[in-house]
Amino acid sequence: MAGLAESGSNPDVDLLYDINGLAKDAPGWFDRVMEFVGEYGLLLAIVLLVVWCWWTVRRRGDEDAASSVAALVWAPLAAGIAVLVNVPIRGFVERPRPFLDHQGLEVLVSGKTDYSFVSDHATIVMAMAVGLFVAHRKFGLVALVLAVFGGFIRVYMGVHYPTDVVGGFALGTAVALLLSPVAMALLTPVVRAVERSPRVGWLVRGRGRGAGDGEGAVIPGARREQASERDLAA
Repeated sequence: MAGLAESGSNPDVDLLYDINGLAKDAPGWFDRVMEFVGEYGLLLAIVLLVVWCWWTVRRRGDEDAASSVAALVWAPLAAGIAVLVNVPIRGFVERPRPFLDHQGLEVLVSGKTDYSFVSDHATIVMAMAVGLFVAHRKFGLVALVLAVFGGFIRVYMGVHYPTDVVGGFALGTAVALLLSPVAMALLTPVVRAVERSPRVGWLVRGRGRGAGDGEGAVIPGARREQASERDLAA
């Protein structure tokens, strides 16, 4: 698999040079911004989206808020599991970072010595984005756009091939979706128990709230049928 990176004539490498070439033409301050966004900013943004979605769900006080909160808990857990799954994949493929095999790249982050395929960053942000989409469609769509942009930035930074990013997207999506039924079966009863607690029940549903609108949720039973019809009509 490491041989995939050796030829400078394959589309993967050509696209790498095309995207990374944008960094050479950009001002230095812009590259520094992209470096921060690619390393930390987008991941932080998706985490904040998860927190915002949680706050919205608990504030509305939907009668099945526990299902949506359980799905939100699953989003970061899915990202963690996907990264663990990626450990043996990286060790098996052993694909070097692109700047080790190709000259003339504008590398915005130095010191990357681990293997390139699959991208951990792409895996994490996509797993969280898909997990968030499972919990709430509208928040999830925003997260998915951010995740795709994050993958683009990893190539822009010169630290990953495009196929590293695509592989990360596929891995994150697979883990978040395929394990979601098991995760929900395990997490939902726990969250319901938390909801019934007089001390920490506010983590699931705001006190004094009745069954809320729940618009945007896609977990089965997480919103009323009327809200579901409005969302589909939109």
